[in-house]
Amino acid sequence: MVTVAENKYGKSRVRLVKVRRKDGWHDLHEWTVEVLLQGDFDSCFVAGDNSKILPTDTMKNTVYSLARDSSADCMEDFGKELAEFFLDHNPQVSGADISISEKMWDHLKSNGHPQPTTFIQSGGEIQTATITRTRAGNLTVTSGFADLVVMKTAKSAFEGYVQDSLTTLQPSQDRLLGTALSAKWTYGGTLVDFAAFRAQAREILLTAFAEHDSKSVQHTLYAMGKAVLEQLPEMDDIELTMPNKHYLLVDLSRFGQDNPNEIFVPIDEPHGTIQARLRRQG
Repeated sequence: MVTVAENKYGKSRVRLVKVRRKDGWHDLHEWTVEVLLQGDFDSCFVAGDNSKILPTDTMKNTVYSLARDSSADCMEDFGKELAEFFLDHNPQVSGADISISEKMWDHLKSNGHPQPTTFIQSGGEIQTATITRTRAGNLTVTSGFADLVVMKTAKSAFEGYVQDSLTTLQPSQDRLLGTALSAKWTYGGTLVDFAAFRAQAREILLTAFAEHDSKSVQHTLYAMGKAVLEQLPEMDDIELTMPNKHYLLVDLSRFGQDNPNEIFVPIDEPHGTIQARLRRQG
């Protein structure tokens, strides 16, 4: 006999832009939402019985309808509202996973002043959040960001590594260190100012990246995660992904020129990938 061990279904890539208008000042959010529901849906898979299935098109419409009435100013709070709504209105649902990503829009500045109704999007950084709620009352909130591109041109080395017959990489005491940083973390509780917390965590991570005397990407990743866990007790753990974006020193000797660590060629692929999850002990 074959049974359904577990299942989820839902709607992905629900695109939403919300403008909050208040007395000559507008706030703008661009979110992409994914809804995944778990529950008693075996009869649909096994017997083709759709009597317990909420259409995914209805999920899409729920995102827009709830956004109209929501007072949430951040992804995490909106995700909590969505998860609660689906559980309250669908007794066959045992759990809801809400994943939201946000493209960053900032108020455009002209003559040193922010324009109240004009926005600019710069860089490829995406903010992320995943909210998981069960009918038993368990709630998990994970926040983070992805593709934050940073580089340091000093305090970065790579030496003392394993070398064998296939090793061509030369040791370096002074190399460029570039990465597209992604981070995600969970909270010890849910009574958090999520937007302020995210900004603080981001600042701590970037400060550690800038100030750390790096012996490798792994070395710097640990220093960054350690700094944020030590300074933010609300954070249970943090996972960091740091692809090593390579910048190769160009050999100009054949042109009769030196290259005192100034001229490089960027290599998008292949690239190294370094990832680790850090947590407190005890």
